[in-house]
Amino acid sequence: MATEACETCNPATCNSTTCEAKKPGRIPPHELSNIKHVIGIMSGKGGVGKSSVTALLAVALQQAGYQAGILDADITGPSIPRMFGVRRPPEGTGHGMIPPQSPGGTRIMSLNLLLPHEDDPVIWRGPLIGGAVKQFWTDVIWGDLDYLLVDLPPGTGDAPLTVLQSLPLDGLVIVSSPQELAQMVVRKAVKMAAMMNVKILGLVENMSYALCPDCGKEIYLFGPSRAGAAAAEAGIPLLGTLPLDPDLTALCDHGQVEDYCGPLLERAREFVRKIAG
Repeated sequence: MATEACETCNPATCNSTTCEAKKPGRIPPHELSNIKHVIGIMSGKGGVGKSSVTALLAVALQQAGYQAGILDADITGPSIPRMFGVRRPPEGTGHGMIPPQSPGGTRIMSLNLLLPHEDDPVIWRGPLIGGAVKQFWTDVIWGDLDYLLVDLPPGTGDAPLTVLQSLPLDGLVIVSSPQELAQMVVRKAVKMAAMMNVKILGLVENMSYALCPDCGKEIYLFGPSRAGAAAAEAGIPLLGTLPLDPDLTALCDHGQVEDYCGPLLERAREFVRKIAG
């Protein structure tokens, strides 16, 4: 991985002097959480499909034999529970909260699971948002996880800052789309990661093209792909590109993302192999 970490990434049980969790400013997870790797999924702007990429990575990790979880740090716009069909709130115990699991075994913690209704708005200022993200790390009993994916809200505001400062990230996956505006905000996200001394594992260009249902021709709806140029300019690896797939959209809307078996899943498996390697 991008950084050397102890077996549990927990400072209380770690003997490594270079463990990421021991760096200044990092906060330890719950004492009953044994998390080997923490990866943030970040985008400079909204609307690029960051959460769907997060969901695909979690599904690919589970199918590859890893135990995965998702910390939904998009406090004001959470969508992860809906994609996985998870509605049961976390189980409260005297020691902390136990996150519910999807049918495929992915553990999920999101503020939407704590609301009376999933469409209730969260009208919070920055400090409350940052505090909630920290509690999802310190007060949730994640158990034994190979990978915890942190689905960050778009931009460079309070929640991304809290995660980059406080959690022992192995690295970030940046999600973008082909538009020039999206490429510009990618550079903002890359610069933020550099300022926070967090490694970027790679760039994913989502919605890169659509496939004609009749002939299979690639149609570049937003112009030609700029993924290679954007990654080269930023000095980061290119994990790959993803096309639009209406089947994935439909399954996410119905809470059945784990049933998806289209071409995007194989791409996600390739990303997992690159990240895990």
